Amino acid sequence: MAYYGKCIETVIEQLDRLKPGDSPEQALEAASASLQTLSSQKQAFVLEVLSGCLEYHKLLTTVVDAFYVRDGRLCLWADYNLFKVICYLATFQLGELGFQLFCDIVKSQPLDKMCKFLRFFFSPLNLSSWVKDEWSLVYEAAYVKENWIAPLMRWQPEVQELIKQLEAMLVNQSPLSKTKAKVTEPKEFNLTTPRSRAIPMPEPVPAMAKPRPVPRSTYQQPKEQHLLDKAKRHNRRRAEELLLRANVEEMQCAVPRSRREPPTQGTGASSRLLQGSKKNLQLRFMPRILKTPKLTFYRPNNIPIKLNAAAILREGALYQRQVERELQRVDKLVDGAGDFSEFLEWQKKMQAKDQEEQLAAGECRRLLGKLSHEEAVLARQQLMQGNKQKADQKKEEMTELMQQCAERRLQEERSMRELVERVTEAQKNVKVAQTKLLKGRQQIVQEVIEESRELLQRSAEAAKEEQRRRCELISQLRALETQPMRKGKLVDLTQIPGYGLEGEMSMVELRERLALLKDAQRRAEEDKRNQIIQDKRSKSQELQNVVEQISLCRAAMGRSAALRWEEKKAGAAAPGLRSQDERVLALQRRIEETAAERRRQAPLLHVSAPRTPRAPRAQPRAQLEAQHWLELEQSRERRLRARQRRGSACGRARDLEAA
Repeated sequence: MAYYGKCIETVIEQLDRLKPGDSPEQALEAASASLQTLSSQKQAFVLEVLSGCLEYHKLLTTVVDAFYVRDGRLCLWADYNLFKVICYLATFQLGELGFQLFCDIVKSQPLDKMCKFLRFFFSPLNLSSWVKDEWSLVYEAAYVKENWIAPLMRWQPEVQELIKQLEAMLVNQSPLSKTKAKVTEPKEFNLTTPRSRAIPMPEPVPAMAKPRPVPRSTYQQPKEQHLLDKAKRHNRRRAEELLLRANVEEMQCAVPRSRREPPTQGTGASSRLLQGSKKNLQLRFMPRILKTPKLTFYRPNNIPIKLNAAAILREGALYQRQVERELQRVDKLVDGAGDFSEFLEWQKKMQAKDQEEQLAAGECRRLLGKLSHEEAVLARQQLMQGNKQKADQKKEEMTELMQQCAERRLQEERSMRELVERVTEAQKNVKVAQTKLLKGRQQIVQEVIEESRELLQRSAEAAKEEQRRRCELISQLRALETQPMRKGKLVDLTQIPGYGLEGEMSMVELRERLALLKDAQRRAEEDKRNQIIQDKRSKSQELQNVVEQISLCRAAMGRSAALRWEEKKAGAAAPGLRSQDERVLALQRRIEETAAERRRQAPLLHVSAPRTPRAPRAQPRAQLEAQHWLELEQSRERRLRARQRRGSACGRARDLEAA
């Protein structure tokens, strides 16, 4: 019972610490942090009950508040959380805990309180009437009746029997002795009366400053207005530039790339303006080409790897298992087991055959990609011829569109001039209204200044009177401070206070005992430190032995791997060139035919092209194509080498498995 009583007390303490603004998640985190010293079973029980009380707070408070109003008028409010926890256990945890465990928990608490609360809560009339109605306001009525009210009604016989047992235990308890308690006689504390603080002299009230005259800026236009006018003029000029730039860019889009010069038919102011704006924009917005320096990356080789203790022990165990497997294999061979050499030779032959087929398939894919590239180049040449014919047809349409844009721009300029004239007229009317408003504000300011001057005079007179009264009061207090006072109190550290407490001692004895306790703690810490140092040394020696074994095993494995690699290289260099596949030869012939067709059409395309700047790009394109195919060949060789390395690695792994 004491075990469950402590658990319930822990839950009640956590509930008492809760504040109105705390959330359930914060309360559970704080409780889990404060319960680290408890056992895991006890901690789990406390957290489960605490989370349940927080989750069903509304239901539990409804029952406990009604208990205090009806049957618990004489109960203390300090036991509020106790009744709350018992109500939660009876409603939600009675089936899981079991009735016997619930009885132990109830009997670990004050019997009179538990008897009164259980009689109130398990009353059939209360459960079927107002408890059910109040809980149905929070949750659905069917859910409340099926999951909570019905189980409580089923436990009625056992709970009534428990209530009778509690009443019998209360009757059998021995009555408390009614001896009159000794009345505590209060004694006055013998404390040194503190010295009263000296009241500082109040600061003198400053004299009223002479008001300054009205500044000249009141009757002048403010500086912000000049800045606003300047900003408006700047924004208007910027908007005109942007509008002109947009018109020029629109006309540039209408002109084809091969004819960027304005037409010679248009003369006059509009054509000259167009030419000048176009040159300025070309100089201003010419793109700048920035070249980035080439970066060089260095990959360090032979980086030392530092292994921790776990890695060293893991690798040592791995080599130990390999040695054990090798010894088992030798024992099997001695006993007459078979060898896997014939199977490994057959496996190598089949792998070589599969590798040749894969290489032939990869070569076919590469040649198919090259063939599709040649066909795409040929189709692109045919498309360029059709595009050139369409471009010649649209040149005349672009010239007409440019003339229409110039006429539309002139019309927009006329409309903008009319809009500017209307805006200037509106600004003149605004200035007249501003002058009238400024005069009215000046009159209001003068009236306010006169009223503030009168208020300052009145406040200065009141401050002088308050200062005189304070000076008189301070002089009286300083006269009282001049009276003599006794100070000082003697303390004997070797004297025992004599309060009648168990284990009472003087301050000197307490200090000596604390010194002896510190010496004992220091000796225990030194012993523990020496033990830790010895354990570390033994562990480091074991790790050093394992590292030496690992180095020997690595050297042996490296030598065996080098031998296998030399054998693999010798086997790969022995056979001659691989035989050509029929599919590869057919694809090569098709590529040569397509490339010849493309070369025949290339001169015709260059002769009929009207644009001369495109001709010098033929040579770099050919160089790019050659570089592209060279990179494809290099990547193919790299894949072949990687595949060979993977095959050799797989062979080594199979050898290890067979061993």
